[in-house]
Amino acid sequence: MKKLLLFIAFGLVLCLDSYSQVEYKVITSVESIVPSGLGRSRIISANEDKNYKEYTSTQTEDDNSRNKSDRGDIRVKDFDETKLLNFYNIAGIRFQNIAANDAVITSKINTMVEEGWDLAFVTSAVESDSGKDDGQGIFITRYIFKRNKQQ
Repeated sequence: MKKLLLFIAFGLVLCLDSYSQVEYKVITSVESIVPSGLGRSRIISANEDKNYKEYTSTQTEDDNSRNKSDRGDIRVKDFDETKLLNFYNIAGIRFQNIAANDAVITSKINTMVEEGWDLAFVTSAVESDSGKDDGQGIFITRYIFKRNKQQ
């Protein structure tokens, strides 16, 4: 009898877990790799939700009209912007700045975890300085968090 009750309880937990809804949140860090420390580095976190369907059109062979959604409507006005330090200064790469950014990013991740978020994925990319006349470059990382929706 105990085994049957345990089996039923376990089954209920699995069913409830499969019906729980998950929400995701993306946090982005942008770190400048512009020489001489001229760039800007930030952590960006949107505080408002957007529904991608409002800005999506379906292209078909019969109807390939252009997407007429207004770019201004896509913009998010409510977001957090946390300053980070640039990778470079006048003297070149600044390892102290990288360590400082790691500390700030770690603080953000720890706060998200305390708020019930789990770090699910991390993805990064770089657009680097391509030579003497470029002077551009960023290192971007997206931290994708998930948690069960708050009911």
